Amino acid sequence: MPVNVSRLRVWFATAAIVLAVVVAGFYFYGRLRLRRAIKEVPKQLGVNIQQSTQGFTLSKSEGGRTVFTVHASRAVQYKESGKAELRDVTIIVYGRQSNRFDQIYGADFEYDPRTGDVTAKGEVRIDLEGNADGPLNPDQATPAVLKNPIHLKTSGLMFNAKTGLASTKERVEFRVPQANGSAMGADYDSKGATLTLASNIQVHSTDASVANITAKHGVITKGPNRAVLQGVHITRDAGSFVANELTVYLRDDNTIAHLTANGDVRGETAGKSETEVRAALADAWITGRNTLRTVVFSGGVALNSAGAQPLQGTAGKVTVSFAARNQVDKVVASEGVKLLQSPGPGKAAHAVEIAATTIDFQIQNGRTLRQAVTGGPAQVTVLPPPGASGQDAAQTVATAGRFEARFNRQNRIDHLTGMPEAKVVSSTPGQPRKTSTSDRLDVTFNGAGGIATILQEGQFQYSEAAPPGGNSNDRTARADHARYTPGEEVLTLSGSPRVVEGGLTTTAETIRLDRRSGDAMANGDVKSTYSELKPQAGGALLASGDPIHVTAPTMHAVRSSGTAVYSGGARLWQGSSIVGAPVIEFNREARKLVARSLTGNAAGAVTTTFVQQDKKGKLTPVSVRSALLTYLDGERRGRFEGGVVAHGADTTLTADKADVYLQARGQSAGSAAQAGPSQIDRIVAEGHVNIQEPNRRATGERLVYTGSDGKFVLTGGPPSIFDAERGKITGGSLTFYNRDDRVVVEGNISSPTVTQTRVAK
Repeated sequence: MPVNVSRLRVWFATAAIVLAVVVAGFYFYGRLRLRRAIKEVPKQLGVNIQQSTQGFTLSKSEGGRTVFTVHASRAVQYKESGKAELRDVTIIVYGRQSNRFDQIYGADFEYDPRTGDVTAKGEVRIDLEGNADGPLNPDQATPAVLKNPIHLKTSGLMFNAKTGLASTKERVEFRVPQANGSAMGADYDSKGATLTLASNIQVHSTDASVANITAKHGVITKGPNRAVLQGVHITRDAGSFVANELTVYLRDDNTIAHLTANGDVRGETAGKSETEVRAALADAWITGRNTLRTVVFSGGVALNSAGAQPLQGTAGKVTVSFAARNQVDKVVASEGVKLLQSPGPGKAAHAVEIAATTIDFQIQNGRTLRQAVTGGPAQVTVLPPPGASGQDAAQTVATAGRFEARFNRQNRIDHLTGMPEAKVVSSTPGQPRKTSTSDRLDVTFNGAGGIATILQEGQFQYSEAAPPGGNSNDRTARADHARYTPGEEVLTLSGSPRVVEGGLTTTAETIRLDRRSGDAMANGDVKSTYSELKPQAGGALLASGDPIHVTAPTMHAVRSSGTAVYSGGARLWQGSSIVGAPVIEFNREARKLVARSLTGNAAGAVTTTFVQQDKKGKLTPVSVRSALLTYLDGERRGRFEGGVVAHGADTTLTADKADVYLQARGQSAGSAAQAGPSQIDRIVAEGHVNIQEPNRRATGERLVYTGSDGKFVLTGGPPSIFDAERGKITGGSLTFYNRDDRVVVEGNISSPTVTQTRVAK
């Protein structure tokens, strides 16, 4: 697993050292050839010896080489019992290959030729020492250097020459430079090459990795060379290791080659980050230099790490590879891997879970995770913080063909890359899912373990269902690049982005989607097309079923209201109906628009074009400019405010504000009229009204213009009209026409007369 797994090497390294001592010590004790040495003594002495022998020495040779020597300061054969007694005995075993220098010594030994029992009276000491130079040196030469012999001590040892069985019920002790230990009772079968340690096996290491090892029972065999310990428990300052059974496999030179632990295998580490590993089976392979090569946990592996960086994991199998100095180099978890990294206690951060067929971990300096690579289909889940609600309770699931994770110095995921076929699904309680796909996925994590950014590249596609019960539609998007920041809940699209929502298609240089509110922000060469529109029988300017197009440098669409704000110089059109303004707010559902200047009072900033019939019945354009335009297609009314200027073929109208009423689409005569801009039905202008025609000018405070007969009714001010030829005419009300020269002047209470004047052309 990916955290603290390096500490496992300490358990196995410790086990390798101290178990080597137990195995080598007791196994070699059995093969000390004590049976041969003691059995040869009465043969050499003869059963009829009746007297003591001082300075007794006996040697056994084969092939010109001494196999062993027995030296006793005194040997006595008792006639009555037939037993032989040896005093102050020293036995040196050289071995058939002359590669040993093992010594056995004790004060008293007794041999009974009738039973075949050889019994040590009192304490027996054994020193086990290899002698690699023995075959090259003169016979019986002492090694030039004694290389840390294994020291053993016991008492009450009995060996039967007939059965080949040796046993003691007494305490057996051993000592080596790096450890010492003991066991209660031992049985050795020389024919079956089996040594059984009866109970209470205890080992204590004395090197830098101080550890205590206990076992309930142990059996050591030869051919194959192995030791099986029951109820093993290893403790050290940094943690502990337990197993129901531990099997140690030995090479011919009694060095450990392989260890197998099975049955409730558990490893624990102590310290700031307490970690526990559980498995049904664990195997460790040891190099010829007594260093760990590989450790394999199998049969269902579980990892639980507490502390500041909690971690839980499961896998069917975990393989740990070691580099020099027993440092963990690589960890491979396989067979359905799940890894959950949680925030520390009291931290409102996200937990991250990784699930894959396999995960390959690379370890740096034996203790720090460097990277992890998944094999097979993989999934990364970012869980909400504990107790989160609403938008904060969102869960994100990322899948890909392969994930590669990088870790920081605290062994937390720092960066995650997924490819190919990357997919991200985000779900929030009570809201529809949001799904995105791409060729590549890059996730950056913050210091608390939560996601800082998600970057998706290559054929990015996004889908988001409409919120339930709302008036919005499903949303889809595509782009070359997408960047998502969970803290802001904002998805930024670049590289030819395109967003489609309910018949609205928007393209721009960049588009930002607020996933919390559903709002959209577009920048740079914004182009929107509103399609899937139904014709509005009672509408005018925007009543057609043709698409409505809008262009602008920027756009902000508010999903809750269905309104989009285009700014920086916007242009909206449907067919030949065109509105231009610095800012245009458009609501598709209501077919309502508000066009204005950036400051709201810049005269002439808003422009649009209508048509009216001239005196010959021909449709002529009318351009209207103002600071603000509010248009609702259901009312067929456009309200212009702030420096209104309307230009017709022969007439220019200015006013503070004006309401332009349009004829319903299809009401105008002729198909040409229906296909062109909306036709003016009437205009109501107020405030500083000024009408300019080629031969006359009129002013007033209020104007009502009807397009069907070209009639102007001017009131307030009082109204006046000036003709270059006839002069100025003032009255309570002035009515004149743009299709002839008639002017009707009506008086008020102080001047009730009515004057009709024809103005010469």
